[in-house]
Amino acid sequence: MPRLKVEFPGSQGGYLAGSLEYPEHKAQAYALFAHCFSCGKDSAAASRISRALVARGIAVLRFDFTGLGSSDGDFSNTNFSSNVADLVSAAEFLRTEYRAPGLLIGHSLGGTAVLAAADQIPESTAIVTIGAPGAPEHVIKNFAEQRDVISRTGQAQVDLGGRAFTIRQQFIEDACSTQIEQQLAHLRRALLIMHAPLDATVPISEAEQIYLTARHPKSFVSLDSADHLLSKRGDAEYAAAVISAWSTRYLSPGPQIRNTPASVAAGEVVVGEHNHQFARNVTADEQTWLADEPVTAGGQELGPDPYEHLLAALGTCTSMTIRMYASHKQLKLDDVRVRLRHDRESHATDCKDCEQKSSQLAVLSREITLIGDLTEAERQRLLQIADRCPVHRTLTGDLDIKTRLA
Repeated sequence: MPRLKVEFPGSQGGYLAGSLEYPEHKAQAYALFAHCFSCGKDSAAASRISRALVARGIAVLRFDFTGLGSSDGDFSNTNFSSNVADLVSAAEFLRTEYRAPGLLIGHSLGGTAVLAAADQIPESTAIVTIGAPGAPEHVIKNFAEQRDVISRTGQAQVDLGGRAFTIRQQFIEDACSTQIEQQLAHLRRALLIMHAPLDATVPISEAEQIYLTARHPKSFVSLDSADHLLSKRGDAEYAAAVISAWSTRYLSPGPQIRNTPASVAAGEVVVGEHNHQFARNVTADEQTWLADEPVTAGGQELGPDPYEHLLAALGTCTSMTIRMYASHKQLKLDDVRVRLRHDRESHATDCKDCEQKSSQLAVLSREITLIGDLTEAERQRLLQIADRCPVHRTLTGDLDIKTRLA
């Protein structure tokens, strides 16, 4: 499966190192994975779950938080709040260069972080926590014996998973002051809580706290005999299979974006850049969607291309006009289907009287299927009505496009 090494600005000024894995074909959705406290993007759980999700059609970005792995920064200057800010930065990178993450996954303290970050990632519709504590201050239990030293001297070296880290007083103060009960109560997203009953690092009572505070839709899945780090391959793959099946109910099949510009007036369409390639945000009234070019043309196929939008305008207008006329005349039309294509034909072949024989003529082919108990005369009349749709008349009339700088 394809894998890209990526870098993007973190919350503290340096660059964060990430790994973006995606399916061979078009990704159904994008996910953002937050690793466990003091781990990294290449931990067994993060890498195995990511690969299993990619195999099921979901692209996954995992990255090292500030000061960890290959990312810039000093771990001792980080805290829970900076981790949340790093997650928001990662989501912004995906939003700008690919597609905003609809699925947020967090392991251990990373799970608590995605709960806190969700409200700042409006495109997210589904959240998964794996072995997550209900509050960030739970992590302090990992170095409780050094807490007095940290309080007196401002910092101390602690052992976390066999590695030495410097923990400062500001880390403890930030963890103790951060409350996520409010975020949980107003999450407004589907939540899947996964936890092992025998987890010796984060007890299952933490999962219970999350579940009781959150509102529906929420689900709990037991990881049975798995350990906290999901070190067994089978446990990680099982978690990925459950996440994939569960999230399909909540992930949008299309790359719609929730935020819409406030300056779009009625009857206007505004097109803005989605990334610095071909993807574009298209906004009209209260609806926003993506336009893009196919992969063969250098795009990512995140949405219909410009000619497909043109065909859609003609096709929808044709169908609406036929339906309006049939309803007015009380015709027995059960369904109308319009199939369109855009081709370029030789001007010499299609327009023999034209002077520029070598030019090309763009041709829009439209095939209309009328389903219902209709006479031949009624079918022919509806075919005539199709040419009266406003978009058809606009395209075939004296169209003048006036362009100016804003």
